[in-house]
Amino acid sequence: MTLFWITLTGLLLAALLLLLTAGWRSDRQSPVDRDTLNKIFYRQRLNELDQDEAQGVIAARQPMVQELQQTLLTDIPTSSSPTPARPLSRWALLPGALLLVAISLGCYLKTGGLPGLIAWQQVQDDYPTLRARLLDPQAKPLTLEELARLGLGLRTALQQDGSQLHDWLILGRIGMVLNNRDTAIEAFQRALQLAPDNEEIKLSYAEVLTRSSDPQDNREAQAMLNAMQRHDPANLRLLSLVAFNAFEQQQYPRAIEAWQTMLTQLPTNDPRIAQVQRSIQQAKTAAGLQSSQLSLSITLAAPVEKMLPPDGVMYISVSDGVSPVPVAVKKLPLSHFPLSLTLDDSNAMMPDRLLSAQHQVKVRVRIARDGSATPRSGDWFGESALTPFDGHQHLTVEINQQQP
Repeated sequence: MTLFWITLTGLLLAALLLLLTAGWRSDRQSPVDRDTLNKIFYRQRLNELDQDEAQGVIAARQPMVQELQQTLLTDIPTSSSPTPARPLSRWALLPGALLLVAISLGCYLKTGGLPGLIAWQQVQDDYPTLRARLLDPQAKPLTLEELARLGLGLRTALQQDGSQLHDWLILGRIGMVLNNRDTAIEAFQRALQLAPDNEEIKLSYAEVLTRSSDPQDNREAQAMLNAMQRHDPANLRLLSLVAFNAFEQQQYPRAIEAWQTMLTQLPTNDPRIAQVQRSIQQAKTAAGLQSSQLSLSITLAAPVEKMLPPDGVMYISVSDGVSPVPVAVKKLPLSHFPLSLTLDDSNAMMPDRLLSAQHQVKVRVRIARDGSATPRSGDWFGESALTPFDGHQHLTVEINQQQP
């Protein structure tokens, strides 16, 4: 950065020097007056006449001299004392020089990206500290902003020395954390060029491609994962990526197969088993293979029938009886009663809490007079008892209570 400022200052000084030198040179130049030019011309012409007479070109020199003198007299100006030009003061150039400096600095501040340059210099100063914190397991974890600054510092360092495999891996993982696809892909590609047989790098690169929203990236990841799976079919991380990649491409049978293979590889009581089972149920639901559903019949108590709001909305929520957060939710406009419907995993609030994975359910039905999802005083509702659920239950809920 010091070299940049030295160069900028040097260019500005050179421009000022050219401006001032041009002005001073014009001050020093003395214009040649008309009389002087006539005298020079007269003497030059006399010399030519002498040479012509010596060579015999002319026979009579004197008449031509008289004619030359007459021409000179005719060209003499009426005023013999011309007013000398007033020299330009050197100080008159000062406003122009100051204007040049002001315009140059203004243009640079406007378009030169000075704040970005200062921020980049600060990143360079903080880079060693941020890198040390990242590599120290006992240090305070970096924030997302600090990770972004560390990534910028890493890119700068790798531009100077691109042979550092470990730095490319760090940059790729930072890109994954920051959800920066381009940075992560470029970093892992460069890492693979340095270590083409490294399985961990291949898995990381395939994970980035799998998480990408570009279908071409997903297909490229699938090809990589298929090739790796032939050599290491029991790798849990590889199986997880195969399943997720297949699920994202709506290849649900392939995803289910990979997750089921994972279940055979996971140790007993491994906490990942529940997550894998939920993923299998979600894939089955998406593929239309899930038969688990909850059948509901909704009726109205006699007082409620006479008080139905014309623009009301009915909210149906299913909970597990433990957490207040619903497992499944359905919103319907008011229609005729009694009403029959079914709920399944497609109504799940979150993909990791599916209706088919529940062992007990409790249903609440509420009529919102103003359509609000938040219960309001005066809303009518009904609840079922907490009931065991095996995937084929039928419950009846009567709306017979009013929200206090």
